[in-house]
Parts: sequence; C-alpha cells; structure tokens
Amino acid sequence: MDWGTELWDQYDVIEKHTQSGLDLVEKYVKFVKERTEIEQNYAKQLRNLSKKYCPKRGSKEEQECRFSNHQSFLDILNEMNDYAGQRELIAENMMMNICIELTKYLQELKLERKTHLSDGKKAQQSLESTYKQLDNSKKRFEREWREAEKTAQYAEKTDQDINATKADVEKAKQQAHMRMHIAEECKNDYAAQLQKYNKEQNQFYFTDMPLIFNKLQDMDEKRVRKLAQTYILFADTERHVMPIIGKCLEGITRAGTNVNEKNDSLVLIEQHKSGFERPGDLEFEDYSQGINRASSDSSLGTPKGPLDLLGKNKSKPFWLFSKKSKKYSLERITPAASEDFGHLPPEQRRKRLQQKIDDISKELQKELDQSEALGKMKDVYEKNPQMGDPACLAPQINQTTQNIERLRGELNKYESWLAGAGGRGETLRYSTYSTHSLNNNSGNNVYSPDGAHSDESTPDASQAIYAEFDDDFEEEEMSSPIGQCTALYNFPGSSEGTISMQEGEVLAVVEEDKGDGWTRVRRNNGDEGYIPTSYATINLNK
Repeated sequence: MDWGTELWDQYDVIEKHTQSGLDLVEKYVKFVKERTEIEQNYAKQLRNLSKKYCPKRGSKEEQECRFSNHQSFLDILNEMNDYAGQRELIAENMMMNICIELTKYLQELKLERKTHLSDGKKAQQSLESTYKQLDNSKKRFEREWREAEKTAQYAEKTDQDINATKADVEKAKQQAHMRMHIAEECKNDYAAQLQKYNKEQNQFYFTDMPLIFNKLQDMDEKRVRKLAQTYILFADTERHVMPIIGKCLEGITRAGTNVNEKNDSLVLIEQHKSGFERPGDLEFEDYSQGINRASSDSSLGTPKGPLDLLGKNKSKPFWLFSKKSKKYSLERITPAASEDFGHLPPEQRRKRLQQKIDDISKELQKELDQSEALGKMKDVYEKNPQMGDPACLAPQINQTTQNIERLRGELNKYESWLAGAGGRGETLRYSTYSTHSLNNNSGNNVYSPDGAHSDESTPDASQAIYAEFDDDFEEEEMSSPIGQCTALYNFPGSSEGTISMQEGEVLAVVEEDKGDGWTRVRRNNGDEGYIPTSYATINLNK
C-alpha cells in the first residue's frame, strides 16, 4: 500500500504530515542541543568542584596526603575530574553525530520536499490550464450553437414570410449555414479539448501525482528511519563511555578500600613521635630543712620530656592540653631550626639526620658517576687526541673533585651527629660509591671505604653505639624468623652490630625495620646483625 494509491485525493493531508515530520526533526535537534549544554555545564561544575577541594601546593592539606584517607580523597577528586571529561565527551559526540548531522539532513529533506510539492503544483496548474481551455471551448460551442439555432429559425421564418424577397430568404439561409458551420467547428474544438483534458486528468491522477506522493512517502520513511537511528545513537553515545565511567567509579571504590586506618595511625606516630620519656614523679621539696634542691637533679643529660625542648621550668608539670591562648602554641615557642636539627625531639632528629644523609649520599653518588665519566673521557682524549683536548676537562674534573670533598665532609658531619643522636652507623652510600676510583681527579687524597679520612688513631664513633649489641646477642635466645630478605647490594658490615652480606644472598629476618632504616637478620650458621633496609628486598611472613 502506498500514498499514491490510497491517498490520491489527500494532497493537503500529505503536505501537512510531511511538514510535521520535518518539525519533529528540528525539535529533536533542539532537544539534543539543550542536552549537550546540560552535559557541558555539568562537566564544568564537576571540574570546578574537584579543583576547589584539591589542596594547593605546599599547603597543610598536601602535607597530610601521606595518610591513606587523605590520599584516597585526592584519588576521588582525580576520578571525578576524569568523570567530568567523559561527560564532556558525551556532549561533544552528541553535538557532532546528532545535532550537526541531523541539521544537515534536515536541510536536504526540506529541499527534497519542496521539489516534490513544486512538481505537484506544476502538474495541478497544467491540469487547471487545460480545464480552462476546455471550459472556454465548451462555452464557445454553447454560444455558437445557440446563435446557429437562432439563425436557422430566422431563415425558416423568412422563407415562410410572403412579404420577404427571394434575396432576403437567400441571405438568411446563407447566414444560417455559416453559423451552423461555426457551431460545428466549436463542437469539434470542444470535443478535442475534452479529449485532451481527460487524457491529462488521467495522467495527473493515475501517474504524475501517485509518483509524487510515493516520492514524498519514501522521503518521509527515510526521515523516520534516520530519526530512529539517532534515537538509538542518543543512548549509544552515553553507553560507549560507560566503561570508562565505570572505571572512574571503580577508582572511587578502590580509593575507599585503600584507606588503612591502622597504617594512618602508624604514619602519625612516625611523623610526630618525639622519643621523650614520660614525665616522672615529682620529688618532695622539704623547705622546712632549709634544703633548696632542684626538683630533678637527674634530668641532666638527655632531655626527659618536651619541657626540655621548649626551655620551660622543669619543676613545673607538663600539661598535654594547654590552657593558654594560641599565641603560646608550640609553633611560636619552638626554637629556630638548626643545622644539626637539635631543636627537634630525639626521634624526629634521627629521622631528619638520616634523611639528610641519604640526600647527601645520592648527590655524592651523582658526583662520583660524573667523575668516573670524566676520567674515562680523559683517557679517550689522551689515547685519541683528534677527538679532543684532555686539558679542556681539567676545570670540570677539579670542580667535581671539590664537590666530592665537600659532600664527603658534610656526610661525615651528619653521620657524627646521627651517631651522637643514637642512630645506627652505616648508610646507603657505602655500597654506592666505595668501589669508584678517583685516580683521574682526586689527586693524592686517600679515603677509607666509608668515606672518611683513613686514620688509625681516630676511633669509630659508631663503636660505642653498637657496643651493647654483642651482649644482647649473647644473652637473648634465638628468636624465630619473621620473614626473609634478598640482598640487592654488597654490604661490608664493618661496624659492630652489623653483618656483612653479598648481592643475591638470602637471609632470615628476625626483627623488622623500626623506622631507623635498619633491619636485623640472621644467617643459616646463626650469625645475626643489622643491615640497611634499603639494601635488600624484604618479605615478611603474614
């Protein structure tokens, strides 16, 4: 069934229906445009929201990101930013694949519909013109036939009139004959126009207009099919980004599962543990005996509480919850930072000194690598003068040598402070640069493997620190291993309390790192000692 057959007389209905279809396409395009604007505004608001709650660089919030719950919140903000990007992608794809595409298609439909309707109007006008010609010929035939009848009646009347002359009768007959001839011609013309009109009318209603209506039907069905495809595309556009949106939501869920309250508590302890002992009992001061003793003569030496750090009167009790105003807070009364971090509590001081030593060791390693590279380059220039002048490397070699000496001096200084603060002796630098040779740029300076000037008369500062380890090892029973480790580097274990190891060696872990960078291990033969935690891959039993 088609429009040309079933709706041959419903031109106005077809015209309105096709126009209604085009209006629907235009309305749908506007709807999708408004949807894209909503998506873009939503994405913009999400990005602004994420940016608003992201901590600024160097702020207190950024420093707290070492805690898992703070870091997870940052992960959520990042995931929301990615989520906003997917909403923007939805808006962009809808605009490109639906709005722009349908707008272009709509213009083509309007032009096609206009062409078909124009062809129909032309056929209608042609048929109307033919009908006018038919109507005119019909009226002319009617008029001429009446005139011919009147002329014939007049001729007959004249012929019967006795008073009429023969000439009058003859003239009346000729006039009647001429009018009859004209009437016959009009009759023939009318018959021809009628035949022509019937033919064109048949062509119009059975061929031309059905063809135009069928074309309009095809156009409208294509429009409906295209619109249906864009309806599906409207959903598919969002469905295509759902996997990525799902990953963003999975990331948010993962951020929640990554929160570790126990680990956050440990991080807070490691970050703020002072190392002070709790305040002891206050002594009774008997003023009745005239004795004016200090409340705590035994407080000399290592500070026993935060009061020593703050420089307060030791005889006064230490209050955890200060009753004073904020202007007397810890930040305001803490002494200015010193190079040896003596202003920090013992535990924090050891950590900062160890961190400083590690930083200097890394910088020293870079200088040693550069020194070795310059030495090799110098050898190449000496063997192949055409490649370069060895003398041009002298300034760089001298500068590198000075840097190495300066860094070694700083390293010894911080190591002595660490030993005095109760830290364990050796650091990362022993395996990293003890094997490098400075023959090309170090002159006659001789250094021991640990980076200090070799001097047999100089006692090892770490000897006293580890003097107690041997007694502990002898008195304690063999503890069961809590895991195992694999050595990443060679470690000489020259200080007391430490143990040597070779790269790739597997040892049992009997005591894990307590935050000072050392792990206690045991060999199969029973030898125990400390090794640098960073020198081995450690796997603890769970």
